[in-house]
Amino acid sequence: MSRSILCGLIGAGIQRSLAPALQEGEARHHGIRMHYQLIDLDRSSRGVQALPGLIEAARLMGYTGLNITHPCKQIVMPLLDAISGEAQAIGAVNSIVREDDRLVGYNTDGCGWSWGFRRALREADLARVALLGAGGAGAACADAVLRMGAERLAIFDRDLARAEALAVRLNGYFNGGRAHACPDLESALAGATGLIHATPTGMAKSPGMPLPELLLRPTMWVAEVVYVPLETSLLRAARRVGCRTVDGGHMNVGQAIGAFRLFTACDADPARMEAHFRRLVSQAP
Repeated sequence: MSRSILCGLIGAGIQRSLAPALQEGEARHHGIRMHYQLIDLDRSSRGVQALPGLIEAARLMGYTGLNITHPCKQIVMPLLDAISGEAQAIGAVNSIVREDDRLVGYNTDGCGWSWGFRRALREADLARVALLGAGGAGAACADAVLRMGAERLAIFDRDLARAEALAVRLNGYFNGGRAHACPDLESALAGATGLIHATPTGMAKSPGMPLPELLLRPTMWVAEVVYVPLETSLLRAARRVGCRTVDGGHMNVGQAIGAFRLFTACDADPARMEAHFRRLVSQAP
């Protein structure tokens, strides 16, 4: 007899998210009836101030799990009963699981990013990586790329204090003082062998370029976290310049595989989930 579970996604501007179809589709292959609800903060005049009430409502309504996305990955942490070690190290939560009467925060973004990155650019040069964006997604990518062996990580964020705080936290977990904050994009990208873009710029609700195209060089690789749309202005510009690129779909599928395991205690089929994701993208308006 199949079991039924209730899951969802909390974030802003998420109506085009593919998470419901992706998670519900994989669940059916495991004999699980999953209902995956989009909880879009843009549909409330309260915005992120609605988050505490939504988390408490999820607890009362018996949600099995929640995914958390921009702009809630960091501000949700004090609202939870416990945080996993990896999420603590990253400083952000992207998945919440109900464990008995407790809500526990996890982070599958970091492992999801490295899973996708290795599949797309197996031999990428990690000598000097530039990170644009020090929010929840950026923190997860930073943690992941340092675990993969990046020698230097230059972090730029419009909020310099946030970039500096992330560098301090990372250097507390990783030896060698490999992470440092940069006051401007130019210094962050100087000599960079690769760029990780982890800001909302390029999303359907925030179109545009996150940096001037002239800062890109053909010797760099460029990894995007935005996946709606999959083909962002940054990726098009990077390809024009001659950069090797990784679209945001790789990280999205990777983190979804991890979240599915947390929600269901079942191992998703990576190839099937990625094929499903690419089909969904190709069919999207």
